[in-house]
Amino acid sequence: MRFFKFIKPFYLQNRFFYCCIGIIILFIFSFILPKAFNIVKLLLLLLGTLTVLDTIILFSAKTGVKGIRSLPEKFSNGDKNAVRLTIGNYYTFPVFVKIIDEIPEQFQVRNFSITRKLEPSSTNELEYQLRPVDRGEYYFGALNIYVTSIFGLIARRFTYDDQAMVPTYPSFIQLRKYDLMAISNNLTQYGIKKIRKIGHTMEFEQIKEYVSGDDLRTINWKATAKRNQLMVNQFQDEKSQPVYSIIDKGRVMKMPFDGLTLLDYAINAALVMSNVALKKQDKAGILAFSKKVENIVVAERRTSQMNLILETLYNVSTDFFESDYSRLYADVKRNITHRSLILLYTNFETLDSLHRQLPYLKAIAKNHLLVVIFFKNTELDTLINEPAETVQQAYDKVIAEKFAFEKRLIVSELQKYGIQSILTSPQDLTIDTINKYLEIKARGLL
Repeated sequence: MRFFKFIKPFYLQNRFFYCCIGIIILFIFSFILPKAFNIVKLLLLLLGTLTVLDTIILFSAKTGVKGIRSLPEKFSNGDKNAVRLTIGNYYTFPVFVKIIDEIPEQFQVRNFSITRKLEPSSTNELEYQLRPVDRGEYYFGALNIYVTSIFGLIARRFTYDDQAMVPTYPSFIQLRKYDLMAISNNLTQYGIKKIRKIGHTMEFEQIKEYVSGDDLRTINWKATAKRNQLMVNQFQDEKSQPVYSIIDKGRVMKMPFDGLTLLDYAINAALVMSNVALKKQDKAGILAFSKKVENIVVAERRTSQMNLILETLYNVSTDFFESDYSRLYADVKRNITHRSLILLYTNFETLDSLHRQLPYLKAIAKNHLLVVIFFKNTELDTLINEPAETVQQAYDKVIAEKFAFEKRLIVSELQKYGIQSILTSPQDLTIDTINKYLEIKARGLL
């Protein structure tokens, strides 16, 4: 029993086998040169002695090396997440370590390893990045540390932190990124376009000094005469308006881009958009649908709303069935009784697919401000921009241009019926959605 306990962490290294191969070759040559036979036997004895010595110095300490894996509370989907390792060397001599962390199977990483040299009685901090592309639970296996001495003939394995689980939530890193934009009244950060404000409510807030860009129609002439400088009336923005993010989780959202499906891009954008709406004093709600409407969070402004939305989006699951827009219309009409801003995340590839659902979209738009958000096929853009060198490439390019043009026709078709739309690439989805929301707020359309 003790023998098996000893042999389990015992590993012969490649250097040992290279030495054995070299000695075997020398033994073969010693048949030609018999005088070299004794020298080869001495080399074999030396290899055996060094192997035993290497074993003694590595296994003499009960805990030669200790490793700790530090995991975040949760992973952010679609973002790089840091995993930290703390490796301590308790030997009194320098050692070389090969760290093999058993990464969750979702990453499909088969050759992960980190090699380091550790000084005697020292502690080292290491870090590596993981980018999940699916929501759910990620299980880590053991943290394996293979230690070799300067001889490098054998390795001793130490195993720590077996079976750790980290849930992967919608992109809360992206949420923090746009959080400052949400609470700012002057959104000048890169990527946020300036919106010319053409309307406001009549709820008076304060009188302030005129600055460049203020509406001249709001000048308060009495206050201007008293202060001998231009003063303007400032009005409050419309607040507490319901903003619903409706996510199509049907088969049209299964298309992958950079590892994530369009559904996951929509979930990440809906999370950020809900936070922006709450920071702007509006009510935020979500729902998802395919064959039926599920994952419903009623639009509210309570303090726990973001946590509720985050947990609900985390639990959105689908088999990518055909989406039922008639069921969506019926549920929206029954459950959303007040006029609301509805951001519908879906995808249309052809005009025919839009025309099949257009009656339901028009019916929803009668009672609510509907914004249909769908995606560009960035692979088609790449194909269109590449020069065609053969007849087949020219044919493919023409077909790609046809599909890209049809996407623009879908935008025109929606505008014809007073339905607003966003045609965006997956990586720009969040910023384009925020821009549209700010434009609607600035123009007072809701």
